[in-house]
Amino acid sequence: MLDTVEIERLARTAVDCGYRLHCDLGPGLLESVYEALLTEYLRERGLVVDRQVRVPIIYNGKALDEAFRADIVVERKLLIELKSVERISPVHPKQVLTYLRLMGLPLGLLMNFGQGTFKDGLKRIANGYYGTIG
Repeated sequence: MLDTVEIERLARTAVDCGYRLHCDLGPGLLESVYEALLTEYLRERGLVVDRQVRVPIIYNGKALDEAFRADIVVERKLLIELKSVERISPVHPKQVLTYLRLMGLPLGLLMNFGQGTFKDGLKRIANGYYGTIG
């Protein structure tokens, strides 16, 4: 059963950690730096966080265990995909939605640390999920 309260709590915590990281460091660092530091912030909040999670795909009877890698998965419920680019490409939200579908997760956050403000670089992507942060 989908626990929307828990998913929203995780999303709020992730957004808060991402915001603080962006305020402290600003844009311009490598994605891998933001990934490592965001992971540590989330773990300091007592969350179980996995980095570079394998996203398998089965196509036409063939299984590829390492087709993709998701940047961060929090509590096995929330996907976070990080970017550090000037502008999000239209393919980036599609990438997150594909990962959500393949992993059976309801919600993902696309965080682009390359934007001038964190708010401009944040996007929620839902996989049949209708909760909101509030």
